[in-house]
Amino acid sequence: MNTSLGPTAGTGGTRPLSRPGVPTPGGRWDLGASDPATVVAQARTALFVMVGVLAALWVIQIANWADHYHLAVEYGIRPRDLAGLPDLLTAPFLHISWAHIEGNSGPLFIFGFLAAYRGVAKFLGVTAVVILASGLGAWLTESAGTVGAGASGVVFGYFGYIMVRGLFDRHAIDVLIGAVMALCFAYQFTVLLPHAGIGWQAHIGGLLGGVAAGWLFRDRRTAGTAGSKASLGTSKASLGGQQAPPSGSP
Repeated sequence: MNTSLGPTAGTGGTRPLSRPGVPTPGGRWDLGASDPATVVAQARTALFVMVGVLAALWVIQIANWADHYHLAVEYGIRPRDLAGLPDLLTAPFLHISWAHIEGNSGPLFIFGFLAAYRGVAKFLGVTAVVILASGLGAWLTESAGTVGAGASGVVFGYFGYIMVRGLFDRHAIDVLIGAVMALCFAYQFTVLLPHAGIGWQAHIGGLLGGVAAGWLFRDRRTAGTAGSKASLGTSKASLGGQQAPPSGSP
């Protein structure tokens, strides 16, 4: 937690083939599942990314602890301090105790992995949005004279993103994953309420940022356009393969 301190021919026309991860014509839903080899490759990449992220956090924590947590004080979020705005980018990587980073590491790994398995490039964009949204939530609304640090705002950002990604992308599997995560981690919503010593403002900002990221990074391929192009291409190919009737034939 943040702590204050291709087309097929059919009868009567053509229709495009639905592909995993691409919206189907007319905004219909698909399962959102790729072939097994692709799923395994994406999951492996997401795993490596999150192992690297956690390793970096723990290395920073060791340095922070060795420096008596001066790094957290120096580069944490100081509300409404214009000179400290760049610290919005550093605060999620800093924690104020071993218990603090231990509490964040598990949810960060789970939600980060689920957010990353659809593609690392999209994951990086989502991460940028939730870091900024979480940091601004804390910077604008937390009490003056405090310092905020911790990755829990990012955790809530990934949580929000996972819950809405399937709805925006119309992927049934992602909707199911979001629902299961919401049920399994429903207790997390309790820290969205005001608590002394907890940066709940960063949590709310991160959650809203995750929802916004789900919309910003949704699959923008419109199925209707793709279907029209595919049908047009099929029609042209079919016409090109026909022979003109002989002159004078009925």
